[in-house]
Amino acid sequence: MQRARRGRTALVAVIAGILALGVVAGWFLMRAPAGTPERVNRHAPAAAAAYVGEPACTTCHELQGREWRQSDHAAAMAVASDTTVLGDFDNAVFRYAGVTSTFSRRGGRFLIRTDGPDGQLHDYEVKYVFGVDPLQQYLIEFPGGRLQCLGIAWDTRPEDEGGRRWFHLYPNDRITHTDPLHWTGPNQNWNDMCADCHSTSLRRNYDLATNTYETTWTEINVSCEACHGPGSAHVRWAEARKQRGLTGRDDTGMGLVARGLRAIDYGGFGVGDATSLAARVSDRERQTAEIQACAPCHARRGPIRVVPDAGAAFLDNYRPALLDDGLYYADGQMREEVYEYGSFTQSKMYMAGVTCSDCHNAHSLRQRATGNNVCSHCHLPLTYDAPAHHHHKQGTEAALCANCHMMKTTYMVVDPRRDHSMRVPRPDYTVRFGVPNACTRPCHEDRSVAWAADAVVKWYGPARTGGADYVEALDAGRRGLAGAEPLLQSAVLNTQYPPIARATALTLLRELVPFASVEALQAGLRDPAAIVRSAAARVLDALPEPDRVRFGRPLLTDQVRLVRAWAAAALAGTPAGLMTAADASRLAAAIAEYEALERAIAERPEAHLNLSGHYARLGLLAEAESALATALRLDPGSVPARINLADLYRAAGRDPEGERVLRAAIELAPEAAEPYHALGLLEVRLGRPAEALPMLRKAHELRPQNSRFGYVYAVALDSQGRTPEAVDVLQAVHEVRPADADVLSALASFERKRGRVAEAIAWAEALVRLRPADSAAQSLLSGLRREAAARRHVR
Repeated sequence: MQRARRGRTALVAVIAGILALGVVAGWFLMRAPAGTPERVNRHAPAAAAAYVGEPACTTCHELQGREWRQSDHAAAMAVASDTTVLGDFDNAVFRYAGVTSTFSRRGGRFLIRTDGPDGQLHDYEVKYVFGVDPLQQYLIEFPGGRLQCLGIAWDTRPEDEGGRRWFHLYPNDRITHTDPLHWTGPNQNWNDMCADCHSTSLRRNYDLATNTYETTWTEINVSCEACHGPGSAHVRWAEARKQRGLTGRDDTGMGLVARGLRAIDYGGFGVGDATSLAARVSDRERQTAEIQACAPCHARRGPIRVVPDAGAAFLDNYRPALLDDGLYYADGQMREEVYEYGSFTQSKMYMAGVTCSDCHNAHSLRQRATGNNVCSHCHLPLTYDAPAHHHHKQGTEAALCANCHMMKTTYMVVDPRRDHSMRVPRPDYTVRFGVPNACTRPCHEDRSVAWAADAVVKWYGPARTGGADYVEALDAGRRGLAGAEPLLQSAVLNTQYPPIARATALTLLRELVPFASVEALQAGLRDPAAIVRSAAARVLDALPEPDRVRFGRPLLTDQVRLVRAWAAAALAGTPAGLMTAADASRLAAAIAEYEALERAIAERPEAHLNLSGHYARLGLLAEAESALATALRLDPGSVPARINLADLYRAAGRDPEGERVLRAAIELAPEAAEPYHALGLLEVRLGRPAEALPMLRKAHELRPQNSRFGYVYAVALDSQGRTPEAVDVLQAVHEVRPADADVLSALASFERKRGRVAEAIAWAEALVRLRPADSAAQSLLSGLRREAAARRHVR
């Protein structure tokens, strides 16, 4: 499943992102290596191609067909039957969260008696099986064309490995029918969350008016055309060649949609053969084509078109996540279930031109070789597969390349995944940044991280622990450290860093207000990598309007759809006087692409939340309110939609209605900080400061890591004559977010008010160090120093 597998923490983080930005944060971008085309070439005859099905392909491609039939792709989804259902349905019983579920057979049907959306036990028939190794899930048909993924899965591993059992996907939680992650809810809906990566040419066919699906596919599993695109034109090409007695390839494009995909002849590659390595890394067209084919399903991403354009560039169809906090550690190691794309595109292998099929057979999905042999196709075994390199006993698990360079993390309870960023172990990063390392997890769990860091220096010298690449910048940006801005700017400008890391650094710069890193933004807007340009488009709205237009205008005609769409979102509502007629026309076209981007996930309330903000920027307040009504129709418990609706009422002078909406949000989600904060601000506007203070305090207490909540609460305290308490709050906030300029400015001002000029100067000096070009900060510090000098003179 692309999104439903996320845990509770990630779900909360998504909500927080919505509240903070007014848009859904986290569906971002990528590109091919420098110098390679990002748009997959398509041959004209393939444009009208139709799907023909696996038998039409394997008639000629027999070997590939045999390999594919043994693969997990072939078993990605199937109709429930005696041959496809692997779980124990012989009256097996499973207990979880106070619910006893039973699994049985009746008249050739597979039945599950478990808790439904009302919390009561019901009998459900298994319609389809979903996946095969190391677990199998079961799909239940619900009204409205929905298929729901049961939260209880079957462990398909052998019994001696702990398998052959029923288990719950959230074993450490208590997921009941009222929980957002319950199997009957939208976050476990197959049509939206899973379907397009488990079937071929899937069409969700969602109808927003009726909130129903009529989902279709050409083949129920992941078949040939899922990767190669519709094949009818290729079949016609092959038949025409056969009639003429011709064999082999030609240069016509062969009717293929994804033209760069082709078989690899490993027979010509020797182990550790430098010539074979050069042949691989120089073949950028193949790498680009393979990434475009694999990434749609092997990435944490969302769609930007209702129907993807087969053969188009990845960012013309999807918005993948960046190295976002909660999904990845600061050094880029995977944290949540992010699949392989975001990790692999960070790797030195990817940057050098290595691609998926260099290690994996694309049809059987098996590795090209076993153990270290898969690495030794490129890395000389005499140099790397030797104790002098890995410092462990030869032939043991500890000497396997992947165990040091591709750490495993287990998801869905039983499914271990390797990190495809293929980084060197850095226990010193664990010391400095708190990220995992392969030495002490899972191998030497009884030894300290300092011990592991010392061993690395002893083996490889101090140079191994020199520098901190982009981890220092991303860590500083996430934590709001005082030196974050120059570190992030340097990371954006360093073209030796992977594009996905530079794009992430750009988005973190967005959090630094005012946006002072114009040089980094300009570089990002011109970057050859679409992932970086797309990130730059996302942060345009941090600029003053004239600069936003000046910098963003060229992106409206970018070759990549996602870049154009994000640029349009930032430029929507631009006054006519800042644009030419031609610019306005381009903006209108790009706005249509942005609106289509959001409607591509029309079943998600977040899409309508985002559209509401977009319409508000365009001045279309009725449409904005209607979009929020749609979001609440889809999810009556949506706190973000209620907060945005109250804000819309504020803009329209309808605060009493907004108050009712916010109080309802608090009743629905008493542990959510944002409604308290919004209600506190509303109370201030209504001239009720005494009522505002408890609301603002509650928001700060619920989200102490949110510096804005703490800052506003402190200002409210000061306005009530409780300045010492305000200073205490701000000092605590500063500990959490030391790079918040508003907090530093307020600390200086409040201490000045208390007559503590020396303390005020110290805070103002910290502000100037953080913002040396800020004239207001310089003025504050100068004034405080003059005041201190005057006091000394009086004495």
